[in-house]
Amino acid sequence: MKEDPSVRAKRTIDVVNPRTGCVDYHVTPPTKREIADVCASLRSAQSAWCDVGVEARAAALMRWADEIMRDHAQIAAAECLDTGRYRLAAESPAGLAATLRAWAVKAPSVIEAAALEGRSSAVTTIGFRTNCVPFELVGVISPWNFPLAMSLVDAVPALLAGCAVIIKPSEVAPRFVEPLVRTLERVPELASVVRYVVGGAETGRELIDNVDAVCFTGSVSTGRRVAEQCGRRLIPAFMELGGKDPAIVTAEADLERAVAAVLRGAVFATGQMCFSVERVYVSESIHDAFVDRLVESCEALALNYPDIHRGHIGPFILPRQAALVDEQIDDAIERGARLRTGGKSQILGGGRYMRPTVLTDVTHDMKIMREETFGPVIPVMRYGSVDEAVRLANDSMFGLSAAVIAATERAAADIGVRLHAGGVSLQDTTLNGAVLRDAEKNSFKQSGIGPSRIGSSALTRFLRKQALITNAGSCAALQDLGEYQPNG
Repeated sequence: MKEDPSVRAKRTIDVVNPRTGCVDYHVTPPTKREIADVCASLRSAQSAWCDVGVEARAAALMRWADEIMRDHAQIAAAECLDTGRYRLAAESPAGLAATLRAWAVKAPSVIEAAALEGRSSAVTTIGFRTNCVPFELVGVISPWNFPLAMSLVDAVPALLAGCAVIIKPSEVAPRFVEPLVRTLERVPELASVVRYVVGGAETGRELIDNVDAVCFTGSVSTGRRVAEQCGRRLIPAFMELGGKDPAIVTAEADLERAVAAVLRGAVFATGQMCFSVERVYVSESIHDAFVDRLVESCEALALNYPDIHRGHIGPFILPRQAALVDEQIDDAIERGARLRTGGKSQILGGGRYMRPTVLTDVTHDMKIMREETFGPVIPVMRYGSVDEAVRLANDSMFGLSAAVIAATERAAADIGVRLHAGGVSLQDTTLNGAVLRDAEKNSFKQSGIGPSRIGSSALTRFLRKQALITNAGSCAALQDLGEYQPNG
C-alpha cells in the first residue's frame, strides 16, 4: 500500500548547513518495508557478485573510481556543504578513488593468502583446504565527520570479499549521497550490490535487523546499543568507537617538532577526528617552553571564516558538539584549569567556530581529560617521570590511538609499547590514516571491538572460513576401532 504523503512528510529530517546554521536540505528515511525490500534485492544480487571472482570485482571498483573522478567536482561540492570545509572536501573524491584502486590491486593476493591448504598433523592421510565464504549482506553505519570516506572505509573491502553492502550514512551530513550514487549507477554490476539508505537511529536499527554483519563507527554509547542489538541476533559487530588519544612529549624531544605534531594532531579538521590528540603529557622540564610555543602557534592560525577558501579552522559540523566542548571547557576552568589561548565557541554567520584552545593545570577529575571532546582543544599536563606519563596516558576508558615524541624513534617506541592503544604514532601524531591498507591494529578498551579495519584483516574479516577435509586413505569402520574397555 502506498504511503500517505502527509505521513511521509512527518518523517522528513531537516539537515543544517554547518556554515550558516540554516536548514537547507531534507531527507526522508525509508520505511521498515522499504529497507527490507532493499536488503532482499541486495541478497538476490550477491550470489552472482560473489561468483564472478575477485578479479572481476576489482575491475568493477576500478571503473567506479574512474566515474568518481569524472564527477569529483559535484561530489566535493556536496561534501563541502555537509562539512563546511573546502580543502578537505575538494580532496575527498580523489582520496576515495585512490583507495578503491589500491584495494582493487591488493584484494586478490589477500584472498589467495586466506585460502589455506595442507595435511593433518595427526592423520597423514587427511588433507584440508579453506573455502572462504563471504557474508551475504553487510550493513555499514557511518559517522558525519568525514562522510564520504567513512561511508566506504568498511564497504570497499567487504565488496571485494564478495559481500553485498547496505550503507546508512549520518543524517547530519547526507548531501554527498546523491552525486555519489549517480557515479555508482554507471557501474551496474556494482550498483546491484551497494545501496545507500539515509535516515536516523530508527533506520540504523532496521538495517541491523536485516543484515548478516554490521560495521559501525561512532560513539561508545551508540556503539553499545548497536552491539546489544547485534548480540540479540548473534551477528558480528565490527566497531570503531570513541577516542581520547594521549600524546607524550619527553624531556629530550625536539620542541619544534613536538609542537607542530601536537597542534596538527589536535586541531586538524577542527579536532573532529576519532584519533585526534585530546590529551598531552609533557615533561615538567620542558612544559613551560612547550606551552609557550604551542600558544604562539595556535594564535598564528585563523578561523576559516568568512572566506571558505582561507583560514585553518573550520566550523563544527554538528552544532550540539560545540555545546559539549563548551561545557568541558567550563568544567575545566571551574576545577582550576588555566585558559592560555582560545576559548568557548562563537557563532559567526550562523555557524559555530572555536579558535585553537590550550588549557594547562588540568587534572584527571576534569571532563576535558576523561570524555571525548571532538573539538580543537589541547589540554596539557606536566609529568615528572616517564612511568608517570605512561600511567596517566593509560588512565582512560579509551584505547584507540596514542603518540610519543622523544629524542629518537627507539626511545619513542620503548614508551609506545607500554601504552594501551591500538595505533601508536612515533615522533609524530595521527599517522593511522597513512597505513589504512598496510598495518593492522585493534581498538583497545572501549574504543571498539572486532578484527582490524586496516591492513589485510579489513578484508578477511568479511570471509567465513569453511574447512573442506578429505581422507585419501581407507575409511575406518567402527568395529575396527575395537570395543570400549573401562579402566581396571
